[in-house]
Amino acid sequence: MKEERGNLNGDQSIAEKYELWGKISGDVRVVDGGKFYMRGMIYGDLIVEYGGRVHIYGHVSGNLVVYRGSKVIVSGIVSGNATNEGGRLYIDRDGQVLGKINKNKGDTQVELKDVAD
Repeated sequence: MKEERGNLNGDQSIAEKYELWGKISGDVRVVDGGKFYMRGMIYGDLIVEYGGRVHIYGHVSGNLVVYRGSKVIVSGIVSGNATNEGGRLYIDRDGQVLGKINKNKGDTQVELKDVAD
């Protein structure tokens, strides 16, 4: 697995197992064969295409788009909108989408947070 702990500038395409502990200034596209563990910050959009797998632990400042044949788990924060265009989108109880969750196609699940009495 490739691991990044620094800062990257410009748009990135991920087609391998990859773990980010730093930041990316630009859009990120995860394509077939890409398995991305995002523990840092993306200053841009995150687009997950067919065959891409992503687990967001960090922060995406832009939008998230999930296409057919891909899978995304949100345990961190997406500041923009999260749009499912036919993939599998799961937002766990620790995850937040500050914009709208658009369930256009595919399987979208949002785990509800526990309500304290």
